[in-house]
Amino acid sequence: MLPRMEEIKQQVEAALDTAMSDLPAGDLADAMRYACVGGKKMRAFLVMESARLHGVADEAALPVAAAVEALHAYSLVHDDLPAMDNDDLRRGMPTVHIQWSEATAILAGDALQTLAFRLLSDPAIGDAEARLRLIPAFARAVGGNGMVHGQMLDIAAEQATTPLDLAGIKRMQAAKTGALIIFAAEAGALIAGDDGEALRDYAANLGLAFQIHDDVLDVTGDEETIGKRVGKDAQAGKATFVSLLGLETARSRAAELTERAVSALSPYGDKADNLRELARFVIDRQS
Repeated sequence: MLPRMEEIKQQVEAALDTAMSDLPAGDLADAMRYACVGGKKMRAFLVMESARLHGVADEAALPVAAAVEALHAYSLVHDDLPAMDNDDLRRGMPTVHIQWSEATAILAGDALQTLAFRLLSDPAIGDAEARLRLIPAFARAVGGNGMVHGQMLDIAAEQATTPLDLAGIKRMQAAKTGALIIFAAEAGALIAGDDGEALRDYAANLGLAFQIHDDVLDVTGDEETIGKRVGKDAQAGKATFVSLLGLETARSRAAELTERAVSALSPYGDKADNLRELARFVIDRQS
């Protein structure tokens, strides 16, 4: 993991702990905290680095980074449920519904989602105009136009008689994975009231490279390193970038997308080197 990413991970985990410090003791609070443990906090890294590029202080960006990770944690909790992907392992630990129950997992996800919006209202972010730029963009990225829409497309694909083609997989992943990544990358520009087009371009390519490499790891990785089950897509006969492109072509496509992401950052010069490192890390990672 990149040193700056590790630093941000620690900051965000502390911010999430603080944000949940007023929760009543019990299974719900425990499950919410559990769901936020681990992971690379890549989306938080995107928020903090995009903020830095636009002159936004870490203190202002941190609640947004925490909001993104709370929302991402909710999405994983619900995605792992028996009615969705039916996974029993996440980040090397039992999934929330295995550790507690399906009902607790559903409610923990619900509460993490609302926590995310509470964090976006934090005055530390800036004036009301800054927060009002963030909230609708966030809602669009994670709701029926974005992430949840992508999850629905994924479910529909599993129930269809014909697997998705390459264009269909791209549409699904652009919504399910890419929309939140794009929001995270443009968050700094939104806080500052600046144009985030270059960061959106960067993030669109990064998100697709990230998903292609995830599909590669599902074929080539091992459960202990990755921290979740591997080979499930192939067993289910699910179309992936690897099944449609082949392993080596998928790797090449991810590398091409990474270079496009890096090129998109040219307006920021050397200040964007951390984001360039992230793009290359995304396709070199083993988990």
